Amino acid sequence: MESIIFEIRAGVGGEEAALFARDLFRMYSKYAQIEGWQQKILDSHPTDLGGVKEIIFKLEGEDVFSKMKYEAGVHRVQRIPKTEKTGRIHTSTVSVAVLPMPKGAEIKINPQDLKIDFYKASGPGGQYVNKRMTAVRITHLPTGIVVTSQTERSQQQNKENAISILEAKLFEKKKKEELEKLGKERKNQIGWAQRAEKIRTYNFPQDRVTDHRIKKTWRNIENILEGKLTSIIEELRKKI
Repeated sequence: MESIIFEIRAGVGGEEAALFARDLFRMYSKYAQIEGWQQKILDSHPTDLGGVKEIIFKLEGEDVFSKMKYEAGVHRVQRIPKTEKTGRIHTSTVSVAVLPMPKGAEIKINPQDLKIDFYKASGPGGQYVNKRMTAVRITHLPTGIVVTSQTERSQQQNKENAISILEAKLFEKKKKEELEKLGKERKNQIGWAQRAEKIRTYNFPQDRVTDHRIKKTWRNIENILEGKLTSIIEELRKKI
């Protein structure tokens, strides 16, 4: 059984990017159901119009990292927003990070290295959704990595969620440092995903999804957003 942390962040495009971030989360959730994987939301920051600025969740199941690692990178959407009066196509971006969870002793966190703050969970528009200080922010002092969690009703659960995110981020950092020691050729073979790389475009007016890494296009965008990702993922696994 593998576990991964999945981060989806709205990028360029304001509210339209946040709405597409929500669409991608829904797509991956539906694909996870098809695969029979377990899913748990660890942190979420919704917007007023129903989008998400950022959502972090955990997926657990067979082959979860080997199937999902190719989703890391920048996803671009081209569509006409519902609020657009002139019919102009907007281009927005969403970044996706896929972080494997360390196993057992791979990452050890010293409690003395953590600065832990508690605050009130907030919802769309910044209003407080919880009167108690249940949201958690953890700063890992040696690296400066900051993680948060506010989805649960208890401090302890949010703290556990934040620690899970931190472990995955520290594991990613360790892996990247190991790769830096290897030659470029070896690094390319491993193919550690770059968050800044534009990997895919979802073009609604032309009803197509194009993966730029393998220069292949699929039709029926609505079907794909319903979690029908198997053909795309299998093609990526064969060619990358």
